[in-house]
Parts: sequence; structure tokens; C-alpha cells
Amino acid sequence: MPGTFQKMKTYVTGEDEDKTLVDEVKDELDCCASLSWSTRIKGFIICFIVGIVLSVIAIIMVFLKNYLAFGLIYSAGSLTAIASSMFLMGPCKQLKRMFEEKRFIATIVMLVSVVLTICAAVWWKIPALVLVFCIIQFLAMAWYCLSYIPYARTLVKNCATLCLP
Repeated sequence: MPGTFQKMKTYVTGEDEDKTLVDEVKDELDCCASLSWSTRIKGFIICFIVGIVLSVIAIIMVFLKNYLAFGLIYSAGSLTAIASSMFLMGPCKQLKRMFEEKRFIATIVMLVSVVLTICAAVWWKIPALVLVFCIIQFLAMAWYCLSYIPYARTLVKNCATLCLP
């Protein structure tokens, strides 16, 4: 019986019968593709600026010695900054590119360090760990961003090799 209803739905809506749940979710997530280019640019800029502002506020929290707020706000800023590029590419394409071979390790390290930063701030309440995980988060984010610039990682590696004994 469910097959009959699915066929009727397909006939009425014109959707492909073989559409899986993953395809339906992908269609829902690619909402940015229907936005105009100027709206997508505005969304990117606003989201990116919010991410930077959150990061600056987080740094102020370090000077106030509020490491819980620092860890949470800095992590929110990092995630907001990464999410900003979803306006340009669309969520599905962004997620695919984040987990491409050349970005996979940087993405995983960044996401794990966000989770560990939050754990260190909220549950463990160890300020030194919050700072360490935020530094790892920053470095992973920088390495991730460099992967979008041709030969940038190679240049950084070569400079590091020359500068470090």
C-alpha cells in the first residue's frame, strides 16, 4: 500500500520516485542556491563579521579572566566564520569541500578542538586547557583556510622549514 501512495505522490508532485531521504535533505539544505548572488554575498559578509566580532569579544574575555566565556564565545565565532562560506557555496557543497582529502585532517582537528574547548570550559573548568584548545582551533582553522589558496600551504611549510632549526 505505501508504494501506491508514493506513486500517487510522484505523479501529483512530479518528483522522482527514486528520491531518497538523503536527496530530500540535500534539497532542503541547498536553500542558498536559490538566493541571489548579492544576497549570498551580504549573508557571507554579515556572518563572517559576526564570527570576527565574537572572536574579538572572546579575546576581551581572556583579559577579564573569564575563560568559560572565552572558550564558548571563541568557539561560536569560529563556527560562525566557517558557516559564512555556506552562503557562497551552499551547505552541501561546503560540507563536501570541508571533507575533501586535502582539508579532511584540518576540518576534523578544528571540529574536535571546538568540542574539547567547550568541554574544557563548561565541564572540566580548566582555563589552561581552554587556551590550548583555542590555539589548536585557531591553527586548524588557519590551515583549513590556507587550503583554498593555491600553493599557500606549501609556502607556509617552506617558510616554517627555513625559520625553524
